Amino acid sequence: MDIIRILLAIILPPVGVFLQVGLGLHFWLNILLTLLGYLPGIIHALWIILRR
Repeated sequence: MDIIRILLAIILPPVGVFLQVGLGLHFWLNILLTLLGYLPGIIHALWIILRR
């Protein structure tokens, strides 16, 4: 299941974070980071997925 989340985090970072933590603070932070720049959103999403 982690491989699917990692692939989704690369394609659509907020979806990967949503599957990991739900509609929490990290999800909304990831949306903000993705809107500010695609790469920060990917880095944050991978950090959340690989940390847990």
